[in-house]
Amino acid sequence: MSRQTPAAETAPIRATPLKALTIAMFKGFVRDRMTLFWAIAFPLMFLVLFGGIFTDSGSASAAKIIAVGHVSVIDDAPDGAREGIDDALDITRSDDFDAALQKVKEGDADALVTESGGTVEVHYSQADAVTAAQVQGVLQAIVQQANAGVYLQTTGEQPAFDLAATQVEDESLRQIQYVTPSLLGWAVAMSATFGAAASLVVWRKNGLLRRLRLAPIPTRSVVLARVGVSLVIALVQAAIFVGLGVAVFGLKLTGWWPLMIPLLLAGTLAFLSIGMLAGAISKTEEGAVGLANFIVLPMAFLSGSFFPLDGSPAWLRIISNCLPLKHLNTGMLDVMVRGQGVDAIVWPIVILLGFAAVFAVISARFFRWEA
Repeated sequence: MSRQTPAAETAPIRATPLKALTIAMFKGFVRDRMTLFWAIAFPLMFLVLFGGIFTDSGSASAAKIIAVGHVSVIDDAPDGAREGIDDALDITRSDDFDAALQKVKEGDADALVTESGGTVEVHYSQADAVTAAQVQGVLQAIVQQANAGVYLQTTGEQPAFDLAATQVEDESLRQIQYVTPSLLGWAVAMSATFGAAASLVVWRKNGLLRRLRLAPIPTRSVVLARVGVSLVIALVQAAIFVGLGVAVFGLKLTGWWPLMIPLLLAGTLAFLSIGMLAGAISKTEEGAVGLANFIVLPMAFLSGSFFPLDGSPAWLRIISNCLPLKHLNTGMLDVMVRGQGVDAIVWPIVILLGFAAVFAVISARFFRWEA
């Protein structure tokens, strides 16, 4: 009598529906050259552009300055000079040097100014090179005016002041430190939004969604597979951006930089849900791509992905604070460059997950299995 082989020993090992769908979707992404270009190559071009030939340019809007204690070159300036100072500097007062310095490091102020024994000392942040140069230039002009005798008629004496400038960050940091987090945030947003929007329309048009609906596969497996692919792509983008920045452009990361990973994952979920909404309401692939582009590109400019918005009008900054990309960019800048810890990512992650939940619900409302 021949030995019967148990069915468990002869049956091929079958992958779970979720695993099979995830692998298939990831292969589809890798094989789609256009998607690869928009998700990887196109944003990488901006990193090379800003990192390799970055030039400073910006507006001459008022810089945010904290005056600690009595600063005579500002406080005792005559009316004529005072008007010019107020136009160039947005000055607040403080008696706590350490608290003011922390605000500069966190990006809540551009610089702090103190005065002692005729030395005017400015502690500035290099996060925005244009504003840093503006602050030093304005204060240098104020000191020169004081030394030229503009206070003679108010004090009766000829003052003599010196200006000392100190950068609050490591002076070896370059502008690439501040460019990389924002460009990476934009790349992740674009990849997740474009990928979800275009895929949903294509699958609906070619009948794949209908076949998936009729197949013995839970709907949650289809959704989780797409989410898993988007999260993996975001991590690949992060590895490429950070690796290139460190190896080629001298990017230096703080000890808290791994905290960017949960931020990127939360951001991916937020923009994936936005892309799903764009794909749900669009009837053609071109329409989905156009709508995704209409959402992401203006948001990138309004969120400071390409240039800081510190000098923008107040109403524009209010709009910026309502956008998910702004919180993703700020959170990554805090942990990658400014050395802030877990507290810096809690609120941005909450906001990003909130966007993800809201847009997921709206997307489900407009979702269609068939064209």
